[in-house]
Amino acid sequence: MAHVEIVNPTTLQITATLEDALSMVKDAAAHLEDFAEEVITICDKMPEFDYTYFCFYAYDTAALFERMLGIDPKVYLSFSMNAPDSFFYSLYGGMYGLYDLACGYLAKAR
Repeated sequence: MAHVEIVNPTTLQITATLEDALSMVKDAAAHLEDFAEEVITICDKMPEFDYTYFCFYAYDTAALFERMLGIDPKVYLSFSMNAPDSFFYSLYGGMYGLYDLACGYLAKAR
């Protein structure tokens, strides 16, 4: 699980690793019915961030992120996240691997 440091009552510092990205991908794969829309959005929007940065809250794609953290960062006024490029590349690659399945799931659900 990512390291979450409460800097003060209003601020979090999050440190994520490659393993955290892999955990998010595995969780998405195991619960695709819950995360299909997030998978698709991450794949569609992450290229705009050059694959190495991503704002989960900009696109309402934070459920997997929050699940990985085990905490809801929205209860704090601010938070920052440090993660190596491998976190973002692996997250994108894993989500891209689930992309067609997620699209198929959503098509069936409609």
